[in-house]
Amino acid sequence: MSLQELKRDMEGCSRCSNCKWVPHLQIKSWRFAKVCPSVDRYNFHAYSGGGKMIMANSLLENRTDMTDALSEIVYRCQLCGACQVSCQAYRDDIDLSDVLLEMRSHCVEGGYVQAEHLDIIESMKREDNTMNMLKSDRGNWAEGLDIPDINKQKVDVLFHAGCRYSYDEDLRDTLRFSISLLLQNGIKVGIAGRDESCCGGRAYEIGYQGEMKNYSEDMASRVKASGAKILVTPCSDCYYTFKYLYPKNGRKLGVEVLHITEYIDSLIKEGAIRPGKKVPMRVTYHDPCHLGRRGEIYKEWHGDDKLMRPVKYKQSGKYGIFDPPRDILKSIPGVDLVEMERIREYSWCCGSGGGVYEYDPDFARWTANDRLAEAMATGAEALVTACPWCERLFKDAAAESNSDIQIYDVCDLLAQSLGVL
Repeated sequence: MSLQELKRDMEGCSRCSNCKWVPHLQIKSWRFAKVCPSVDRYNFHAYSGGGKMIMANSLLENRTDMTDALSEIVYRCQLCGACQVSCQAYRDDIDLSDVLLEMRSHCVEGGYVQAEHLDIIESMKREDNTMNMLKSDRGNWAEGLDIPDINKQKVDVLFHAGCRYSYDEDLRDTLRFSISLLLQNGIKVGIAGRDESCCGGRAYEIGYQGEMKNYSEDMASRVKASGAKILVTPCSDCYYTFKYLYPKNGRKLGVEVLHITEYIDSLIKEGAIRPGKKVPMRVTYHDPCHLGRRGEIYKEWHGDDKLMRPVKYKQSGKYGIFDPPRDILKSIPGVDLVEMERIREYSWCCGSGGGVYEYDPDFARWTANDRLAEAMATGAEALVTACPWCERLFKDAAAESNSDIQIYDVCDLLAQSLGVL
C-alpha cells in the first residue's frame, strides 16, 4: 500500500482532534483523558494522528517537502494505534494507522532515516535480532530445560520467544516458566533455539517494510517444517506481527497464532492448571498496544467505499486480547485486580513501540512514567503486563524515578501461585 492509495483517508480527516483523546463517553477524569503520547508530550498539532494525515497529504501533493524536522515528528510516534481507535469511534472510513506506517516507509525511501534505526536493521541483517546480540546466543535462555528442538523432531506447538525475551536476562525466569508450564501439561511444544529469528515486525514499523518479507518467509518455512498446528509467543510485538502484519502483506503462516496468556488461560479453564497458593497483592493490568487494540486478526476487505465496510473488517481495536490476561489474574487466590482509567482499546502506551524506545529514550520514559502515575493512582502495589517490551521500560522508568510500584508479567504472579517463583 502506498500514500497515494490512502489519499482518501487523508482527505477524510475533518481535523476534529478526537485522535488526541479517549472517546469522550469513556473519559473518567481530566488527568487521564489523553490517548496520544506524541501530541501530549510535544503539544503541537502536527504530532497528532490528524496532524500527520495533513502532513502526508501535503507531501503527496508536493505542497510540502520532507525535511529533517518533519521526519523527526514522524518518528516521535509509538504507532500505538490509539489515535485510530478514537478516530474510528466516530468515523468508519479512515485507516489512520496505515497512513502512519506509510509515512515511515516514505521517510526511508527518501533517505530520512535515523541512526538508531539503522543500528536495528544492521543488527537484524547481521545477527537476526533487533538488539545487537549474537545469534549464536539466542537459545541460551533454554539451557537446562528439556525442550524439543524443532530442527530435529516434529511438534504440535511451536514456541517463539522473540528478541527481547531471548536476550533480556532480567526477564528470563518468566520465559522459562511459561514454556515449562506447557511441557508439564504434556504439550508437545518445541523451539528453534539458536536458529530462531526476529519476526521482522519492528523493521516494518520503523519504515523498512521489505525487511519483514525475508523474515516472514523464514518463519513460514520454519512453521511448516516443525509440523506444528499452533504457534505460541509470549511477545506481544511478535503476536501482532504474526496475526496482523504477515497476512496484511500476503504471508499466511497456516497455523493458529496464540499469545501465551491465551494458551495458559485455556488450560486454567480446562482445569489442567490450578493456581492454589495465595498471592496477596493489589494489582492493576496494563494492556500492551500490540496485544490489545492492535492484536486483532487481519481481515481482508475489498471494496471502493470504506463507508460500506462491515465493522468486523475495521481495525477498531475492540477485538484484541484483553480478557485472557485478566482472567489469569482473577484465577489467582489473593490477587485483587483494580483497573486504571484508560484500559482495553483505550489504553495508554508504555512508550516502547514504533522505534521510539531506540530513537528517543527520553520520550519513551516520559510515556512510561505517565502510565506509572495512572497505575499508582489506583492504589495498586504492582503494575502487571503481558509484554516484555512494556515490562522492560516500566522497570527502568520505575527504578529511575524511585517509584515503589512493582512490575510483573502476568505469568510471574501465576508462577508464585503455583509455588515456582
